[in-house]
Amino acid sequence: MIRVIIVDDEPLALVSMKKHLNEFDNIEVIRTFTTAKDVLKEGPTLDFQVAFLDVEMPGMSGLEVAQLLKTWDKNICIIFVTAYRDYAVQAFDVQSLDYLLKPVSKSRLEITINRIQKLFQKNLSSEKTRTHQKPMLQIRCFGEFVVSFDEKVIHWRTIKSKELFAFLFLQLHMPVPRDNILDSLWSDTDVKKARVQLHTTVSYLRTTLSSYGHTDVIEYANGCYILKLNDFQCDAFDLEDILNTKAETGRLNIEKAEELIQNYHGEFMATMDYAWTTSKANLMNKQFSQLLDELILYYSKNQNLKNRERSLLFALEFNPYSDKIVQQLIQHYTEIGNRAEAIKIYHSFNSLLLTELNVSPSQETTELFQNVLHAHEKEHENKRLPLRT
Repeated sequence: MIRVIIVDDEPLALVSMKKHLNEFDNIEVIRTFTTAKDVLKEGPTLDFQVAFLDVEMPGMSGLEVAQLLKTWDKNICIIFVTAYRDYAVQAFDVQSLDYLLKPVSKSRLEITINRIQKLFQKNLSSEKTRTHQKPMLQIRCFGEFVVSFDEKVIHWRTIKSKELFAFLFLQLHMPVPRDNILDSLWSDTDVKKARVQLHTTVSYLRTTLSSYGHTDVIEYANGCYILKLNDFQCDAFDLEDILNTKAETGRLNIEKAEELIQNYHGEFMATMDYAWTTSKANLMNKQFSQLLDELILYYSKNQNLKNRERSLLFALEFNPYSDKIVQQLIQHYTEIGNRAEAIKIYHSFNSLLLTELNVSPSQETTELFQNVLHAHEKEHENKRLPLRT
């Protein structure tokens, strides 16, 4: 879907454009604005690819809004809509894709949509080319710790080789004292034997990485080992990058967030029975939960009820004991008129807590459920009342 915003200070023109755009299956109008001020306020938090802008607006013109949008994201596609031809040259100066004259006919809009599709197909083709050029080394941390080269899983010479790589990777480009490694990986081994085993394991690890083109990536200096690895892709690093970008720009990269969730295989290093992973695992699992919260908030703001429900259900699967998520689901199902499903969600949650933790849902969750149940029973009672004559 191509995500679109419309900005026009004329309400009728805004409604008409939205109606026309909604007739195209691959276009999703996520937000409309009647003032540039509202665009400045909400725009940075929205994830959109195309902006239909009226040129003449009070306060700030569509040309000025376009220039601002380009500073947010140079790839945003600009379509100007106006009743005047005079702005055509200025419009194309800000790299707009098209210039529509009011009133906009459906046939003329189809030409614009086709231009947008061709542009996005071209960008998609470029993206696929970049994808083929992506790092050959892929590292998955969520679920089982898996390292692949050219989509083939690397087989380590020893179990300790894999563990040492994971240990150094989580402190990438940071000097790790040898004693810290020994305490974490060989705590039950005699110190002298542990040092020999560490030396041997480092040698095995260097040999393995070198065979995949990563030579001289493990250095030893001043009693510390350093893993210097640059050409790779990792789900944990992608998660941190998405959240950091959101914090800096206010914009959530929906495509990357959805891709990360679709490739989710379980909690951070869930199959690694290593005590040293606990602290990092807690942090990464919290960050993954934060990403789900961001997605739910995004879909709620954009009234994308289907994706909001899907994200909420995934969040509940990720954290099945969360009162907060259950409350959001109950409110969601109530909002879409499905109180029966809201009641079902509560009963399932209540049963899970009693069975596994021997506790009950919070008072807030219970009160929310009781309100929904009361409304549900009242609705059915009204349906059973005989018609008065």
